[in-house]
Amino acid sequence: MGGRPTFVDVCSGAGGLALGLEQAGFEPRLLLDDDEDAVTTLRANRPQWNVLHTDLIDFNPIDHPESYDVDLLSAGLPRVKSSATAKRAESGEEERLLRAAVHLVHAIRPRAVIIENVPDLAHSDRYQSFRDFARAELAHLGYEFSWFVVNAVTFGVPQNRRQGVLVAVERSCAGAYRPPAPTVTRPQTVGAALEASMAARGWPDAARWAAQADQPAPTLVGGSKNRGGADLGPTGAKRKWATMGVNGHTVGDVVPGPDFVWDPLLGRKNMVKITVEQAALIQGFPESWEVTGRKTARYRQIGHATPPPVGQALGRTVAGALLGDPVAPAAG
Repeated sequence: MGGRPTFVDVCSGAGGLALGLEQAGFEPRLLLDDDEDAVTTLRANRPQWNVLHTDLIDFNPIDHPESYDVDLLSAGLPRVKSSATAKRAESGEEERLLRAAVHLVHAIRPRAVIIENVPDLAHSDRYQSFRDFARAELAHLGYEFSWFVVNAVTFGVPQNRRQGVLVAVERSCAGAYRPPAPTVTRPQTVGAALEASMAARGWPDAARWAAQADQPAPTLVGGSKNRGGADLGPTGAKRKWATMGVNGHTVGDVVPGPDFVWDPLLGRKNMVKITVEQAALIQGFPESWEVTGRKTARYRQIGHATPPPVGQALGRTVAGALLGDPVAPAAG
């Protein structure tokens, strides 16, 4: 593997996984997504990236020869549904995308594969058929597999976000592969991550609020295009946000101003609202990363993203295996 390792990223969304891989030293050959806002986000932040606006199901690498001979195929796919929601109409589409990503490995033959999705993908009986399918399709091509669960909070992201991951590596390199080890020993809190932004418009209670928001966030949920506006997740997550003095029933337009009275005992109107930009910080995006579209579309992109620090950690372990060294050097 001479020079920087290369990758193709499918269902790229807001670019969290691709950004993390870039931070790990990888160079993208091609990214694709079927959402116009997400494609605009990717092009706004990385004009030099080759971004294709298309559905993974419709993608044919024959028309894009740059997708061949890459070191890695990465896929942060739309979340498959839990058993409670599996009967929704969009559920089957998400499982088809999982299988399409595996079929794409056949076509472009990367040296390694990362597929990231819900934690249950790695171990639940519900997804045993997919794991069997992946093994049957890829084992005879010479890949060996690792299935595991990571939590973004162990990589410095101020959010408890568990993700199921499949990593498949060519057999000649697989012996050097190790799943990523945590990079932090102490979780970052919401208050530490957002205090500066909460104070940006002169709100005098930012430090007092940050002291109460002394824990990682619950998992951000982007929601479906077919359902509602932006909020911070299901009922349990909203309760967790309320303990931090945050109104989880909506997403704010701006951070508090100097006259805002923060008093959670008075109800939601006196709780702070997290903005889309702050949600991006909670996902581990840098402040400079611009997410495009209307508010709900922007929040959806953020909520569905792979936190870049997780992508970086995964990328470093894959790069280490491809180099024959299970401990890859840190990206500069």
